[in-house]
Amino acid sequence: MKFEVTILGSSSSTPIFNRNPSAQLLNVNEKFILIDCGEATQNQLLNFGLKANRIDQIFISHLHGDHYLGLVGLLSSLHLNGRTKPMDIFGPPELKEIIDLQFKHSQTFLKYPLNFKATNPAIRAKIFESYDVVVESFPLDHRIPCTGFRFTEKQRLRKMIKEKIEELNIPADQIQLIKKGGSFTDKKGRVHSSEELTTEPEKPKTYVYCSDTICSWKYLDYIQGADTLYHEATFLHDMLARAEETFHTTALQAAEVAVKSNSRKLLIGHFSARYRELEPLLEEAKSLFPNTLLAIEGTTFEI
Repeated sequence: MKFEVTILGSSSSTPIFNRNPSAQLLNVNEKFILIDCGEATQNQLLNFGLKANRIDQIFISHLHGDHYLGLVGLLSSLHLNGRTKPMDIFGPPELKEIIDLQFKHSQTFLKYPLNFKATNPAIRAKIFESYDVVVESFPLDHRIPCTGFRFTEKQRLRKMIKEKIEELNIPADQIQLIKKGGSFTDKKGRVHSSEELTTEPEKPKTYVYCSDTICSWKYLDYIQGADTLYHEATFLHDMLARAEETFHTTALQAAEVAVKSNSRKLLIGHFSARYRELEPLLEEAKSLFPNTLLAIEGTTFEI
């Protein structure tokens, strides 16, 4: 099962140095989920050869413009390109008013349904579930209400041993039953257990997205054990006072969050426009959490 994230935007506040505001595309078993939608998101999808029409869910963390100002443009382009299937949008309650007002005054009537589902920035909640993934929102600690998102693969069925299928001539209509724990009786009357015919499935993986937050530790319990943790790292630690003033995090603090949450891999992004070169932020984070990577736009990371 494919479970990977492509970075579309990694800049904070404004586009700068060929970096764009926040947006990421999560590929869950070839189903696309968009996480935040800053300016130029649809351009980035085109630049990296990613089909916007394959997106069926969009999650918006909060209402600072660098996280949602590309949304109406993307929705409009999908309309003009003939989309008919529904789009699910998860975000702050006020986001629906913003979308509705934009389309009202442009007299735009979408050809496809928008299913808007308001998030609650005060609690942890399961907000979406499909055959492949469960999505939870949780509160972050930013200047305005802001939610993080936790994406967890669904537990898969056990895996058939191909040699056993051929050896015992197991019919195709029996395979799903065996994967679910059922036994199989061969032509000689011998009973074979599911454990004999299958192997354990892979452990479900988790991707956690922490967009904008001060390092307050209030959200630490919600992100425990992430296989990949994306955490904002707006400033170097010598700008700690500025980070606290603006309710953001330093690269060193992001690494400390990764350590304390027992995460396996850390992606840092949301870089301040003051940094043309990003290596100093990476080096600072790696000094505490070696398995840290920069969220470079166009890069795809396996969860």
